[in-house]
Amino acid sequence: MTADLAYLIAGASLLLAVLLPDLLRRWAISAPMVLVAVGMLIGALPITDGLPVDVHENRALIEHTTELCVIVALMGVGLALDRPLWIRRPSTWWTWTATWRLLLVAMPLCIAGIALLGWWAGLAPAAAVLLGAVLAPTDPVLASDVQVAGPQTGDHEVDESDELRFTLTSEAGLNDGLAFPFVALAILMATEATVGDWALEWLGFHLVAKVLIGVATGIAVGQLLAHIAFRSQSRALRVAERGESLMALAALVTAYGVAEVAQGYGFLAVFVCAMTFRDAERSHDYHAAMHEVAERLERLLTLFVLLALGIALTRGLLAELDWRGVAIGLALLLVIRPLAGFVSLAGLGSPDPDHARLTTGQRWAAAFFGVRGVGSLYYLAYAAGKVEVSDWLWATVTFTIVASVFLHGILATPVMRHVDPDRRTGSAQDG
Repeated sequence: MTADLAYLIAGASLLLAVLLPDLLRRWAISAPMVLVAVGMLIGALPITDGLPVDVHENRALIEHTTELCVIVALMGVGLALDRPLWIRRPSTWWTWTATWRLLLVAMPLCIAGIALLGWWAGLAPAAAVLLGAVLAPTDPVLASDVQVAGPQTGDHEVDESDELRFTLTSEAGLNDGLAFPFVALAILMATEATVGDWALEWLGFHLVAKVLIGVATGIAVGQLLAHIAFRSQSRALRVAERGESLMALAALVTAYGVAEVAQGYGFLAVFVCAMTFRDAERSHDYHAAMHEVAERLERLLTLFVLLALGIALTRGLLAELDWRGVAIGLALLLVIRPLAGFVSLAGLGSPDPDHARLTTGQRWAAAFFGVRGVGSLYYLAYAAGKVEVSDWLWATVTFTIVASVFLHGILATPVMRHVDPDRRTGSAQDG
């Protein structure tokens, strides 16, 4: 019966993947909202009684499914960004100012704020830091409504002009990897006896070396695959000429695998690999084809994860949730992230047309839309394989994700339309 039900859920997932995007286009309802709700309805049916939904028994499945979902999303995000970032050209780094501020100021503030609330709620210091690290990064999977649509290609120099969507997309692409050192910090705090036993290891290896290895690996794999795809002497290897878009999957798996074997951060490697590959031939139509493959696979994986999450919600996943967990989740979404994000973006209303510019409304939007999602589930499942993770932590993280899905899903369309003067003007002219 369980196998038959699995086929039914898989069929429903595929059908929703085909129908939902166009059905919801004119409504302020996101596909993740519908998927979680459908999953909850399925979970409430008696036929789902035999489904294995216990997070502890299925920890490895949760970890690897969400891991794959995130790296596929990161590949798509890296290919979608039109704005270049070249190590040897400082001017390109300046155009990413808003991204750096969200990563280096807002994310640590969010981790600290959540950790303090967790400590106030009675968590041990290690568990409190873990909660902060798990919930702080924005999600590249569920934030599609506020991200750039895809790569611009053609016979012109491409550069992302929508500063708000670029900021939210680039932040989601980078902070999943940059949150990993803080997950490692929580694990070390829980498993090592004293600070002296782990402080240097964390600073030197987890915070610095693994980041550098991930970035270097991404650049190397991206350059190698781009050379093969676009400039190989063998025509059979120049896959870009024949539009073999499955190169996207080969690239993301290779970059992730090499980085992990080299003990770097695979999430960073995949994102950097995608951007490096894009830089090789920025306007080539091949990038759009690769992005489409990554986007479709991401959609299917997300459908599965969100349906499973919805089923688990009505099968006891939130049984340990109390007012403390609700307070922490809502505080993050409504207070901590918006304030931390806005503070980090202060002063970016620069009149310089060549650099990062955000209106006050756009800065608030960039601060508010810190979507929580699949990445948080991955980090928690990963940590649960190293240390004990309580049902309360699972319930609190899950509640925050679901609250983010509905809160940000409802507000994404109207808010993004309101803070985008070009779209408002266009709508008025159309009317």
